[in-house]
Amino acid sequence: MDVQAYLSRIGYTGPLSPNLDLLRSLHTQHLLSVPFENLTTHSGGQVQLELPLLYDKIVNRRRGGFCYENNGLFSWLLTELGFQVTHLSAQVKNAHTGRYGPPFDHLTLMVSLGGQRWLCDVGFGFGGFSTPISLEASGPQEQGHRVYRIRGAAGMLILEWQRENRGPEGDWVELYKFTLEPRRLEDFTERCQYHQTSPHSLFFCKSLCTLLKPDGRVTYTGHRLTTTTFPTEGQGGVMKTTRELKDEELPGILAEIFGVVLTSPLIPKDEEIIPPPVMY
Repeated sequence: MDVQAYLSRIGYTGPLSPNLDLLRSLHTQHLLSVPFENLTTHSGGQVQLELPLLYDKIVNRRRGGFCYENNGLFSWLLTELGFQVTHLSAQVKNAHTGRYGPPFDHLTLMVSLGGQRWLCDVGFGFGGFSTPISLEASGPQEQGHRVYRIRGAAGMLILEWQRENRGPEGDWVELYKFTLEPRRLEDFTERCQYHQTSPHSLFFCKSLCTLLKPDGRVTYTGHRLTTTTFPTEGQGGVMKTTRELKDEELPGILAEIFGVVLTSPLIPKDEEIIPPPVMY
């Protein structure tokens, strides 16, 4: 790995001492610079979980990826900079079925630093948190317009965010559950293949690309571009605007807004997801 090239890719130019300030900065800069996207699957390619390939794609070719790619490569950067990183297997709660996926459904990271443990995740897309979340705290952890917490239940840890009605009895939504058992990147290979080929997977059914912005998020799906603006203090709720796109507009939109230039034609897709036959 060329660490400086990776840091340049995410726009980080500060000190490199492996401390919490650096971890927070790298986490946020990664989300602001590297899209969460599955366009390889929808332009005739296939994702392979080999670090040199991920590095070439995300750093050299300035692409993004989904969880296995973004978190897999980010863990390599953190390790090179002196952080202690552990791969964790998470099970994502399906917003449509209300059930969880199987183990290895999602790759997330734990960073141990100065006797404290932090959940890091630059590959969760739409519901992701912008800075690391403490695994030592059980109470709410506020990040701008969102509040998160880690809750223990039945031997698992559950990541939740508060959708509305902030306060102890607010509307908490489960995002994913996980354990702290160490995993290897290759442990996620089978599930990575599943998400590229199964009609039960969001990533097979929809071509998508999303990027965090300082004031919101911009998301491409199928033939739609959605701009989300987060509320500032004194404003109302989240604001969204959607624009319909034509096929001929897609390459320009992807290049201009996301910095993504595909070498093969994109086949836009936005199909209904078939609920999986087995749910957890």
